[in-house]
Amino acid sequence: MPLLRSCRALLIASPILLALVAASSAFAGIEGGINAIKAEDMPTAEKELQLLAKERDPRAQFLLGLYVYGNPNSKLFDLNKGAPLLLDASERGYVPAMIPLAGAYVDGKGVPKSEYDAFKWLLIADRWNAPNASQLIDQIAKQLKPEEIEKAKAEALAYTFKTK
Repeated sequence: MPLLRSCRALLIASPILLALVAASSAFAGIEGGINAIKAEDMPTAEKELQLLAKERDPRAQFLLGLYVYGNPNSKLFDLNKGAPLLLDASERGYVPAMIPLAGAYVDGKGVPKSEYDAFKWLLIADRWNAPNASQLIDQIAKQLKPEEIEKAKAEALAYTFKTK
């Protein structure tokens, strides 16, 4: 499906996204992982980010899920490892993880295939002003029944992020 490829290409190719993650207030400890990703040294990036990801730092989960395990050019490419990290980060409110998570749901890579769940996560991302979410919402909506669209909208509106 072109959605996952377009999401991945949009996000992976974006040095701006790396800069935004790097600029977040608690930058300490993640800098080594970001520098390794920029240098395309994915084994070092994985090593640098693993501890933070195990502590459920959503930035580290996102970087591992998208750039290390979610990048087909990475020697560590494994969507079965990447998608759960994106899901956990998304469930706890990390907006940058939501669009690539939706792409994983569309293709059933690392999570069960579900246009419905992809649509729901895009709606949540759009609610939190994620760039490009609205155009992706329109693409997925074409694949759903009207009652599925309404149910997903209600779930997305009522969704509360996990705190633990």
